[in-house]
Amino acid sequence: MRLSRLALPVLAFALALGVSAVTASFAVRLVEDASETEVRAALDREGIDWADVDAYGLQVYLLGTAPSEADRFRALSTAGKVVDAARVVDDVNVAESKPLAPPRFSIEILRHDSGLTLIGLVPASTDRAALVARAQEAAGEVPVSDLLEVADHPAPEGWRPALGAAFDALERLPRAKVSVAAGQVTVKGAAESEADRRRLEAELARAAPEDVSLALEISAPRPVISPFTLRFVKDASGARFDACAAASPEGRDRILRAAAAAGLEGKADCRIGLGVPSAQWPDAAERALGALDRLGGGTLTMTDAEIALVAQQGTDPERFERVVSELASTLPDVFALDAVLPEPPGAAEGEAGPTEFVATLSPEGAVQLRGPLASENARVITDSLARARFGSEAVHTSAEIDPDLPESWQTRVLAGLEGLAELERGALVVTPAGIELRGETGNAEASAEIAALVAEKLGGTQGLTLDVAYREELDPEAAQPTPEECVANLQGLLDGRKINFEPGSATLDSEARLILDDIAELLRRCGAIPLEIAGHTDSQGRESMNLELSQARAQAVLDELRNRRVLTASFRAEGYGESEPIADNSTEEGREANRRIEFRLIRSEADEPLESGAADGQEEPAGEDADTGGANEG
Repeated sequence: MRLSRLALPVLAFALALGVSAVTASFAVRLVEDASETEVRAALDREGIDWADVDAYGLQVYLLGTAPSEADRFRALSTAGKVVDAARVVDDVNVAESKPLAPPRFSIEILRHDSGLTLIGLVPASTDRAALVARAQEAAGEVPVSDLLEVADHPAPEGWRPALGAAFDALERLPRAKVSVAAGQVTVKGAAESEADRRRLEAELARAAPEDVSLALEISAPRPVISPFTLRFVKDASGARFDACAAASPEGRDRILRAAAAAGLEGKADCRIGLGVPSAQWPDAAERALGALDRLGGGTLTMTDAEIALVAQQGTDPERFERVVSELASTLPDVFALDAVLPEPPGAAEGEAGPTEFVATLSPEGAVQLRGPLASENARVITDSLARARFGSEAVHTSAEIDPDLPESWQTRVLAGLEGLAELERGALVVTPAGIELRGETGNAEASAEIAALVAEKLGGTQGLTLDVAYREELDPEAAQPTPEECVANLQGLLDGRKINFEPGSATLDSEARLILDDIAELLRRCGAIPLEIAGHTDSQGRESMNLELSQARAQAVLDELRNRRVLTASFRAEGYGESEPIADNSTEEGREANRRIEFRLIRSEADEPLESGAADGQEEPAGEDADTGGANEG
């Protein structure tokens, strides 16, 4: 009985304890769920979608991988605003940060009359002192402003050759803006003339490394074209321009479209220049070209404000009168029209054969003059002009005197000889009916220049027949040798000759200076080529002194070439001392062979003087062996 009375209170206490535990557990679960829900909602509102939440008791665990340390801190702060920060357990990982991308290295080089400025960001591996020194060499006596910044990143691929191409352009252009980036160079500048612009663009494009993208924006002042000339021929062989001038690109395009409508095929162009006689020049050209097309062929010559329209033989007279009348009524007032319908074939039947003065120019430059001239004085003048234009030794004159020649005969002969002098080889025929010039030239503008010259001398080009062919192999710019050909030519020039120095010094002897005159003449024709001048010695003496001597001798050769006005921006002098013998140093003959100067074509961007660090490329000497010249120690 007594035990029963004790069991009831114990049972009741146990029951109460169980109820309390269940109640407490339920309450904790409510707190966990509420904390987890509220924290998750707060994170969602802040856009923190990478974090996960897990509550255990009063503690709230933040899980997941934060993109950055800042994102992790923001998530903890957001959770700490919902529940007591002491209850928040940080179980967040932070993603590994990506390496910083290297900056874009670039330089803007501004060159003008008062100085040269370097602006931009360069890699730390760039030899800044050498860069500024190279800039000062290009600038000459004007100051160089160094506004460069440096970043400690490796130089990107293509950086060094781009620098070399940039400074090559700077040495050629007295006023320019050159933009340099890895593998890219943009050159904006001004040339003195259109011919100079074409030459500069050809040289820069030829000298640029293959792995450098070169953009050229070189302007040139428009030339003064006098007389302002257009000559268009349409005959059985087709339609062509012998000369074409325009005052603007828009005017040029209008003229070319009208020429195409009149039968011109293929590529053609008009020189753009100053001196146009009227702003209505394109209007007059369009109308005159249309009239020539309606006639079916002939020759159109516009010389300043004078227009000469010569129809083909056999043109219907009624059509000729109608077309000429329409053209005359529609031409702008400033232009004067002279239209000619040649006599039909057979009109002059029974007359003697035509009188002809003939001048021939051979490929070797020899000139033969034969045919009638009006007087002995005319013969002397003709012979003197030919000798002045072609050289005294090249001209042979065999002219007879005929006082019955036309009054304009002598003027035609002299104008024709001036035109012949614009050709590399060809022939001139002067008849009472006109002038005929045929030949070949390396000047793409020769036809236009000859037409303008004849028009100026004769007051027009009526009776002028031009058949001038442009040959690229005769163009001194287009036919410029390749770098490989230049170094091969150097080897041939130095065959059996040697660049010698005074004993134990870097002073060239008198014979070496004469050799360098010939080398300079050859290199000026080559333009800018990547060339190394390598100095070598024998093994006598200390190695360090031999290295210094070889460097000094290579530099002496470079300086002498520079003094002879050779473009040396792409050259470098390098001394190798006794390290690269080509013969046995134990004999006098071997030592003599080892004392030498070599000219090597640089095949890669390695060892660029503007960049510090070891070279990873190599140079190739000309020819089968390395020796293209020598330097004697005495």
